[in-house]
Amino acid sequence: MSQFKSPHTLMVQGTTSDAGKSILVTALCRILARHQLSVAPFKPQNMALNSAVTAEGGEIGRAQAVQAEACYLAPSVGMNPVLLKPNSDIGAQVIVNGQAIGNMKATEYHAFKPSLLTEVVKSHQTLQQQYTAVIVEGAGSPAEINLREHDIANMGFAEEIDCPVIIVADIDRGGVFAHLVGTYELLSESEKSRVKGFVINRFRGDVSLLQPGNDWLTERTGVPVLAVIPYITNLHIEAEDAVNQQQKGTDSYQQVKVAVPLYPRASNHTDFDVLRMHPQVDCEFIRDSSQFAGADLIVLPGSKNVRGDLAWFRENGWEDIIKRHLRLGGKVIGICGGYQMLGQFIHDPDQIESSAGSSRGIGLLDIETTLMENKCLRNVTGTLFNSAIPVKGYEIHAGMSQGSALGNPLFQLEDEAGNPQPEGVRSDDDAVLGTYLHGVFDQPELLAELLKWAGLDQQQAFDYPEFRDQQINRLADAVEAVMPLDSLLHLLTLDEISSS
Repeated sequence: MSQFKSPHTLMVQGTTSDAGKSILVTALCRILARHQLSVAPFKPQNMALNSAVTAEGGEIGRAQAVQAEACYLAPSVGMNPVLLKPNSDIGAQVIVNGQAIGNMKATEYHAFKPSLLTEVVKSHQTLQQQYTAVIVEGAGSPAEINLREHDIANMGFAEEIDCPVIIVADIDRGGVFAHLVGTYELLSESEKSRVKGFVINRFRGDVSLLQPGNDWLTERTGVPVLAVIPYITNLHIEAEDAVNQQQKGTDSYQQVKVAVPLYPRASNHTDFDVLRMHPQVDCEFIRDSSQFAGADLIVLPGSKNVRGDLAWFRENGWEDIIKRHLRLGGKVIGICGGYQMLGQFIHDPDQIESSAGSSRGIGLLDIETTLMENKCLRNVTGTLFNSAIPVKGYEIHAGMSQGSALGNPLFQLEDEAGNPQPEGVRSDDDAVLGTYLHGVFDQPELLAELLKWAGLDQQQAFDYPEFRDQQINRLADAVEAVMPLDSLLHLLTLDEISSS
């Protein structure tokens, strides 16, 4: 009999942000799923500007959508019941069960958290009833003393549902034993009792050289080191929130250069992962406009504070750069918030994202956008306008755009009734495209067409969804080699499955 009330739930917590929680949950989900175990991911509270739309028309963190993919599942709002999307240094939009309930400052949200615990526990219970195992991802670190009160993301949640915990640390950052011991010692006695093991992530070299440290750690804490995961070169798993600067090498004989201005509240930058992984594309995120050295294509990403990011864009010289880029024959795409910026005006009369008011846009498309309270959340399919090239993507935006430019749409989508619905804009000179759709680069045929438009004629075939799945399997292979299925099943008190 397990000592825990939720024995088939395992929670992965970390010593720091980016310690490897998302990656490890993704790996454990795929290991269990490909051994035909019914498993689902869960994160009680996520803070990220990368999000995904579920089949129910809700919004969850992008990392949980990737973890669902690792389980061979469609993402569901129950996998991430609370999502925070920062729109300033002290505030964020709060999304509960897939729907935005408003903006809150950090102090307001801290006081509001206790009321969310019931929703978080309810979502977890639903997953427990539907799946044999649930793999939970914590947030940040459980040792953040200032956040311990009313915690619903780490040990506060683990204590409430009563589940075992493993703690992961990134040795590539240095000080891994200090991270693990420090985190463990800052836990309460009841919290320590549920820690069943440590995992050391991203180790380079001969693992036998680490063994004396592992032995000392176990002797010091009484907690075993369950696995040492090797550093996996060129691994690509979509990032939860941090911008991934890693890119595969490009072919020098034929490539197209893409520049993505990275404004302060840029969102859903995973839209560009496919470009960064494509063997013939040199895609660069650029914060400092002085580092811009020319490109074939400039893509303006989404934003969680469009007017604020537009002001930053203009103050940092990007408006002049983009207009000069077009005069020299370059191409421009705006996605979601970036699409809104390319228009004539952006209006926010109801303070949806910031203070009430209007901002002049870049003026490259004849549209005006008004931000509205009800957010558009939907998955869509269709075709590139006047072609048979398929498009698939998702919309996450709080604005409605109007103007004469909409008479020259980019895509032809299908609405819920199956009727054609034009979407996006193609400028009259065919140099500027705008769309609300995220994920448009992911489809191989459409990607090839857009890269050809940007100047890449001779292309290598690149199937990004297939590549992404291969990377998940590559990760799972590496983790299963050091954390075999039997040991994972033992942590989940599912030993009878391994012996059956």
